[in-house]
Amino acid sequence: MIYTTLLNIAVFQGFILGLVILKSSLFNSNSNKYLAYLLFTLSIILLNYVFELHHVFASYPLLHFTDNINWVFLMPAFLFLFIINRIDHTRKYKQKKYLCFIPFAFSAVLNIINDLDHVAGVYTLSESGMVIIQILSLIQIFLAITFIPFLPIYSYFMIKHLKDSQEKKWILTFLTIVSSVLFVWLITALSGLFFDYDISSTMRVIALFATFIIHWTAYIGIYKYKLAKNKDAIYNLLNNDTAVLYTHLPVVDNSIPQEYKESITADNLYFQKLELLCKEEHIYTDSTLNREKVAEKLGISAGYLSQIVNTITGDNFAHYINQYRVEAVKEMISDPEYENYTLLTMGLEAGFTSKTTFYNSFKKVTGQTPNEYKNTIK
Repeated sequence: MIYTTLLNIAVFQGFILGLVILKSSLFNSNSNKYLAYLLFTLSIILLNYVFELHHVFASYPLLHFTDNINWVFLMPAFLFLFIINRIDHTRKYKQKKYLCFIPFAFSAVLNIINDLDHVAGVYTLSESGMVIIQILSLIQIFLAITFIPFLPIYSYFMIKHLKDSQEKKWILTFLTIVSSVLFVWLITALSGLFFDYDISSTMRVIALFATFIIHWTAYIGIYKYKLAKNKDAIYNLLNNDTAVLYTHLPVVDNSIPQEYKESITADNLYFQKLELLCKEEHIYTDSTLNREKVAEKLGISAGYLSQIVNTITGDNFAHYINQYRVEAVKEMISDPEYENYTLLTMGLEAGFTSKTTFYNSFKKVTGQTPNEYKNTIK
């Protein structure tokens, strides 16, 4: 009774946590969506195991369609894509990510075809059809033996590209835990298949470790993400129904719990990405740049972007961007290559939209007008 209760709690928490990660602006990013899909997959696997323990499939045979699908093929795929997106290798793997789902698609189609015969009774496979199914089943086993270990092992080599040591530590730990569960499951399943061992007790232990992955991700993983600094913040987020149900509403600073305001520091992942966009891609030179455009690039809401900039810099978003524009103008003034440019042309080149905005921003940042600054450096 206690055992199945723990499984049920983990299933529920896995689905809720996955929804929170997908819907909340605090966690909205390409990498995190694969983490959410991984939690959904793990929750489905545990739910099917709970159904098996309670003999639900005997009462509802058609549920075998979901149970016989090898959802486990999705776990290494989502784990790998989560890590790849963390290290910004998406361009390299963007066109190839569908390859990660081929084993799952192959297995799902094979098992559905088989279940349409054995479970639904839609048709009866001929002897030659059964031979083909058996051959395809051997291919499925081969895919399991090769694919499930390969992606996690390959992921270990990709983690070295992570620059943040604390982030690398948390992701390495997460990868190790998930990989260990996958490897033990694979060995256990193959032992039961080829040697006819009773693997029920081992599977119970594996399921228990799977619940640990969900709990650990909720209370430790998110903490290490630096998006929620303490357990109270996580608790408030997971129990804030409006965070899931009303995500279409604009984010207002007053609606953000105090815990989140305190948790935003200069090492915030999105702020670091914003800094890179300004320093390396020079997005501030776009005169039409606004909060919404930048928020879309970062994969967060405009309200949360304002919160990050306000908390870390003490200024609003417009002033933050104009500071980069002012620094760009200062560099142009000092660069002989721009000696034939007028000050206004430099300002427009840096992204300012008018002379008034340019002069006011320059004065606010440097304490001097552009003309005064130009005269001081000559």
